[in-house]
Amino acid sequence: MRLPSSIFVSVSLFTAETTAALYLSSTYRSAGDQIWQGLTLLFTLVPSVLVQLTLTFIHRDLGRDRPLVLLLHILQLGPIVRCLEAFCIYGSVGSVEEPYVSITRKKQMPRGGQSEEVERQVGQAEGKLFTHRAAFARTSVIQAFLGSAPQLTLQLYICVLQQGVSIGRGTLMVISLLSIVYGALRCNILAIKIKYDDYEVDVRPMAYLCIFLWRSFEIATRVVVLVLFSSVLQLWVLPVVLLNFLVFFLYPWILFWQSHSPFPENIEKTLTRVGTTIVLCLLTFLYAGINMFCWSAVQVKLNDPDLINKSQNWYRMAVYYMMRFMENASLLLLWYIYKTDFYKFICAPLLVLQLLVAYAIAIFFMLVFYQFCHPCRRLFSSSMSQGLWDCSSLLCLMCSPASPQSRPMGKSVLAPASPTTDKEPPTDRAHDSVSDSTEDMPNDTTYDMLNDTIYDTSNEVGNNTRSGINGDINHSVSCNV
Repeated sequence: MRLPSSIFVSVSLFTAETTAALYLSSTYRSAGDQIWQGLTLLFTLVPSVLVQLTLTFIHRDLGRDRPLVLLLHILQLGPIVRCLEAFCIYGSVGSVEEPYVSITRKKQMPRGGQSEEVERQVGQAEGKLFTHRAAFARTSVIQAFLGSAPQLTLQLYICVLQQGVSIGRGTLMVISLLSIVYGALRCNILAIKIKYDDYEVDVRPMAYLCIFLWRSFEIATRVVVLVLFSSVLQLWVLPVVLLNFLVFFLYPWILFWQSHSPFPENIEKTLTRVGTTIVLCLLTFLYAGINMFCWSAVQVKLNDPDLINKSQNWYRMAVYYMMRFMENASLLLLWYIYKTDFYKFICAPLLVLQLLVAYAIAIFFMLVFYQFCHPCRRLFSSSMSQGLWDCSSLLCLMCSPASPQSRPMGKSVLAPASPTTDKEPPTDRAHDSVSDSTEDMPNDTTYDMLNDTIYDTSNEVGNNTRSGINGDINHSVSCNV
């Protein structure tokens, strides 16, 4: 059993960022900056409350007699208590013989076209740690994009206005950036392990490094572009942000309404239709927050029983990055045109070039990850480079002014993929059932937990997945842009 290090990292970032934000807000209060103080506290307390609610919801504490744990969550100390509980469980492994074990089955990565299935026993303690890891994987994403991302943007904007960086503000910005990148990394790993839940997914250090560099350049560039644009065109930054947010918030709902699918009723047994609607709105709200700053590895699909899009859409990813690159370039151009003497000590053309190159570097590391470092790239129906090449060919055909008779009708671009080319062999493809596990836990595992433990069947694990953050990477070149 592996050490729950991911839980420790999540709690450490949460605690450090909250402490730094509270200290910085006290300095704003001393200086009489009530607006900055209020916004700093807002971007600290709101995600903290959402984190407490998420942990309570996943662990189902409302239906259990644990008043002390609920009180600690009200005091915003829930993550610390959960972390201590997870390490106590890890330390008690092996000291007491577990009365209940489960048999799990996992497929190994295919070698030579064949994949073997391996069985192993999973004890009660490992089942509890599975629940803790799943909960903290989701809270890391919530903290990153609903708290750390707007917090970093706000503090950088204050630095630009005041032409200086204090120690407290600089510390908070560094912690916020690390929290955002870590949340994006957890989102990527979560999406991979949900999709390939039937396989033993081994994420190597090089894959973590590529994701870290990819997300670091992408998020840092996006935040700087938004801050520069807002520093010269304050009245226009709100329409830009709202337009971005509304597009990604309404996009899953538009697809849902177009599909004429019935309203999802099986997210959680205890939820009413109003409660289900609130959960779906919070899910799409988080999805929009992620896409505001970077590409979301979790693609929401409300008309799917698992609320996730099971097709990896190279076209959608290519369109997103092309549109985002053009948007960043346009915002930087407007900043360059309307910049004031405030930036006279900055070489503006060089700064614009550096930001555009940094975003291009982020795309480069993204391509490297999917092409060479993705842990399940052997299960891809086609390589990412081929998918993006087909996407660019299709875009060229769509933008070409030539008549239909003179356009080349490439079968690989225009014709729908046949079933034999669009699907992997049955032995090499993950099943449709998904789990919310961030570790290697299968769908058919049942955890028999006593006393204050959690009893989760595969259906309940699926419900937690639907009420949390769902993600997926399926590797097909066919898509609907």
